[in-house]
This record gives sequence, C-alpha cells and structure tokens, in this order.
Amino acid sequence: MARAEDTDVNRRRFLKGVAVAGAGTAAAVLPQVAQAQPAPAAQKAASPTAAQRTAETSKPVPTEPGLAPSCGSDFMVDVMKAVGIDYVFSNTAQSFAPLQESVVNYANNQAPEFITCMHEESSVGMAHGYAKASGKAAAIFCHATVGTQHAAMAIYNAYCDRVPVIAFLGNQIDATTRGNATEWRHAAQDPAAFVRDFTKWDDQPITLQHFAESLVRGHQMAMTPPMSPVCISTDFVLQSEPLHEREKLKIPKITPISPPAGDLASVREVARLLVAANSPVIMAGHLARTPAGMKLLVELAELLNAPVIDQGDRQNFPNTHYLNQGADGQKLIRGADVVLGLELTDLWGAVNTFVEHEAGLPKTKAGAKIIGISANDLLAKANYQSFQRYPGVDMMIVGDGEATLPLLIESVKSALTADRKNVIAARADGFRKAHAAAYEASRQAVTLGWDASPISTGRMCMELYEQIKNDDWALVSVGSSESFMGNWPHRLWHFEHHHQYLGVSGGGGVGYGLPAAVGAALANKGTGRISVNLQCDGDFMYAPGALWTAAHHRIPLLTVMHNNRAYAQETMWVQHAATKRGRGVDRTKIGTEINDPPIDFAKLAQSFGVYAEGPIADPAKLGPALQRAVAVVRKGLPALVDVVTQMR
Repeated sequence: MARAEDTDVNRRRFLKGVAVAGAGTAAAVLPQVAQAQPAPAAQKAASPTAAQRTAETSKPVPTEPGLAPSCGSDFMVDVMKAVGIDYVFSNTAQSFAPLQESVVNYANNQAPEFITCMHEESSVGMAHGYAKASGKAAAIFCHATVGTQHAAMAIYNAYCDRVPVIAFLGNQIDATTRGNATEWRHAAQDPAAFVRDFTKWDDQPITLQHFAESLVRGHQMAMTPPMSPVCISTDFVLQSEPLHEREKLKIPKITPISPPAGDLASVREVARLLVAANSPVIMAGHLARTPAGMKLLVELAELLNAPVIDQGDRQNFPNTHYLNQGADGQKLIRGADVVLGLELTDLWGAVNTFVEHEAGLPKTKAGAKIIGISANDLLAKANYQSFQRYPGVDMMIVGDGEATLPLLIESVKSALTADRKNVIAARADGFRKAHAAAYEASRQAVTLGWDASPISTGRMCMELYEQIKNDDWALVSVGSSESFMGNWPHRLWHFEHHHQYLGVSGGGGVGYGLPAAVGAALANKGTGRISVNLQCDGDFMYAPGALWTAAHHRIPLLTVMHNNRAYAQETMWVQHAATKRGRGVDRTKIGTEINDPPIDFAKLAQSFGVYAEGPIADPAKLGPALQRAVAVVRKGLPALVDVVTQMR
C-alpha cells in the first residue's frame, strides 16, 4: 500500500524541542531508567518539492499557514474546522495524501491536528476514546478498500457503544484516473458498503459543495442521539483539483439538533408509576452522555429513594452514593414492583435469566411493571444483532434518556404527595446500611491473597488507586472488561464524577483498550488529569503500536498491565466445555495461554520510547514502581508498569 510522507516541518521542529525537554523530565524522575530509555529524537522531514506538489494539485500549495486555499483539500479542511474537528487520527496513505498535506501545511497542523497511528483499527479506537472523553466527534482518515477493512471492527465497536466518529474514506471514483494496478485494487464504487450495516449514514460527494453539505450533515447526524459513526468517501481527484473561485463555495450553517426527548404524556405515566411503587429500581446503561446526565440521575433517584444499578456503559451514578446498589442488584430486581431501564443495551437480559442457551425465566416478580426509555430503536438495523432480544415490556418510550430526565424529574415532583414523600423517605436508612455493608465486604475480600505472587488483581488495583486517589484522575480504559479484574475499581475506588470512567468497547472487539486509552488521554491532555489504563495483555497485543503514538505525541497516559499470560475468559470457556464433556482440563490452555515465551511488555514499551518498568511479580515492589510511573505521567509523558497477575 502506497504511503504519503509526513511533510509537517514546523511541527517536527517543535516536537524535537519537546523530545529534548521530555528526556530531561524523565531523567529528573528516574535518572537510571531514563538514561536507558531516551526519548526518541524527532526525525527531520524534507519539504515536498514543487514537482511533487504539482503532481498532487496542479499548482503549488501554500508553504506558509494563513494563505488562501489553492486546492480542493484545502476547502475540505475549512469545512472540518467549521464543524469543530480538532484531531484526525490516521495511518498515512496515498488515497488521502492531498488532504493530509492540507492538514499539516494549509491548516498548520492545528484544529485539526494529524495524529499519527500505526494501524487503521487503532485510528478508530483512538477516535472512539477521544470522543467519549471530550464529548466531541473525532475524525479518521482511512485508506480506501484495504484501510476500511482494517478499520471495520473498531467502527463496529463505536457503533455498538453509541460514539460519534467521522470516517473519511479515501477513494478514486473515476476509473480513468487510476494509474496502476494498486490504485484499482484500492478503489471501490461504494467503499462505505464495507461498514454500512454498522454506521449511521454515509455519502460519496462528487463536488466540493457536495462535500461541505455532506460533512455538515454527517457531523450533525453523528452527534445526534443515538450517536454513531458516519462515513464520507473522499475522492482523490476532488482533493487534488485546483480551487478556483473559493467565494462561490459555501459552508452551510452549523445547526446542532436537540436530542429527542420522550413523549410528555408517557413520561407523566412513568412518573405516576414510580411514585406509587413501594420497591422501584432504576437501571442505567448508556445514559449519561454528559456530566449533566449523572447529576440528573442522582436527582431522580433521591426524589424516589430508588436504588440504582449502574451497568457501567458510562459513569452514570456515583458509586459512593448510598443509592448505588449494584452489589445487591439481582435481589433488588427480584423484589421490584417497577423497574425503569434508562438507555439499556439489553433490557430483556436485565430482567430475565438465560443460562446455557435455555429459555429465559423472569427475574422479576409477577405483576412487576417493566419500563424502558431509550433512543436505541431509532437506530436498529437488520444484519448485525447488537439490538438484542425484544424486551416485551409494559412501557417503552423512544427518546434519549438524558434528554428525557428533566421531564421525568418534574413529573415526579408534580406527582409526589405528602404521604408518598414520607413512605419514600423511610427507605433511605436501609439503603445506607446496605451500601456500607457492601463496601466493607469488598474491603475485606480484597485482602485475600494480598501477598501472593503472581499479584492479585485486587492488590494491583488498590496499589494503583493509592497513588492517584488525591489527583484528578480518570480510568479511561479497562482493556476488554472490568470484570476481568474482579471489578475492583468500582467496588473500592471513589467514582464521583462523570469523566472518571468511560465504559468499554461496546462491541466486545478485542484490541480496543490501548488505542481508546491513548485517544481519551489526548482529550485529557493539558487538564492536569491523570489518565489511567488498566490493560489486558491479550487485548494489548492486537494494537501495541498505539503506545508509539502516545510517545510520539507526548500523551500522558499511565498503562498498568494485567499480565496474566492468558486469554483467561476463553480458558474458562474451554475448561467448561471440556468438563461438560467429561474430557478433563489438562489441555485446555492450548490456544488460550500467552506464554512460552512470556511477553515482556516493559521492554516492548521501552522500544517505543515509553517509560516502563517490569515485569513485576513481587507485590512488595509494585507500589514503588507505580509511584515512579505516576511521576512520569504528571510530567506529561506516557508510562507503563507491567504487572504479572493472577488470572482474575
């Protein structure tokens, strides 16, 4: 696949200075390690020749920022600026070389800035994490047919996770402009067909005015709940053509759409049922799109003294609040007379049991009312089955959960009588005691195997929290699932702010963890926030090059490896199958173990220019290593600690 060269001379000079400063910073923290791991010097890039520029644009492009646009891709960048795209995550490629050149030269590599990635899948993963941490749509450049196929799994993750990503797919529409066999292989009549089943919208503009309207529309659609990726095919010839009469091209007015709220009459009926209930339960999934969503859910729960089960797709509810009752979730659902699901991915699964592909049985008691509020039905598609089983509930309100909460809160306030307020208030004491008991049980449980080697996941998580708890921190990624680490962070850390947890991949695609963490840490860069990634080893090996991006762009991210040297969940599934068939478990690590030889993640990170320590199997050495790594991150650089852990 042909690749375009980086021509951002000014930016590379800047980064060279940062590299020198960064190396000095790391040396000040840990001289003996920093000297062994020097920050990589920025490579000098030559300016493109006039002949090269002419081949791309038919006339020289501006060599200084601020000059008038001279080619189609310059105008495309103007539109990107207009919709507020700050970063483009990309692995460089020929099919969008003119557009990349416009970003780094015409836009002076500022808003958008080109973030250099090692794989298209990582590009999307970084955009995914960035969008969740920043609340803004992120963009990727993707190379034609082959790049889009690489990116497809990560786009599917973003689709399932309801995250706005704008994918610009390089293409060469006019067959007569394709000069060699590779250009034919890397072109398509309909490149978005690869991902159409799991994107919200796509278009293939054939003029620059068409592009402007497509991007404004696509950005608007991506950002409107239910959020989702969109794709815009970006023709190479359209990027390259000389730009005449720029004044005739218009960027449409940018008009955000208000999120769709639920029907008011239905919301009032839900409020009536909740106020009248003696044991209501609230469940939250992809609810809190913004910090306001978390505050609104707290207000609703306190009005009703209703326990909340946060499913962890976002940080919907503080885990320190007495109404956070996830530890007793199954018991509460069984006793509930009203269950309210807010933006649940799987409402059916939340209120039914399902084991070993057998028919489901209700978890709720007879007569319980099941209510859903979600925008998911606005985006259901036929092929990929992310929409889950039909819930068959008593009430289903189609509308964005966060946008509907203010209406529901006001309706609950209107429905409350003095008698019901007294009944509701009496519930608080029992939930306070249950919350305290669950926290204390977790505190006792985490001490089991505290001094064991390999290190327990509980000790790994708590040693880490000890180092960051007094900082402004964010757990930006947990590999594939927090359950792979015993859910210790949400059992014992204090999650009190929306930004402190972003959820996981959405689609369950392996390889999400590290790229998403890098993207989220980029969003947090400059805030003073400590971005933390609890990283599974198997997930890491899908996309290790994302660490190089963190080093290259000086993105402060602390990665702590959950290095159990296996795909632990798959090991258990194979063991389960072998046991059920009476064949024993002696050989079930074949194909699931990541050992012989074990991977040295610290050396791998060091080879990318990242400060790293490990592998650490002695629990007594873990705390000091984490302390040193956090100090590096506080200085604005990435760091990794490789921890050899127990399976779960």
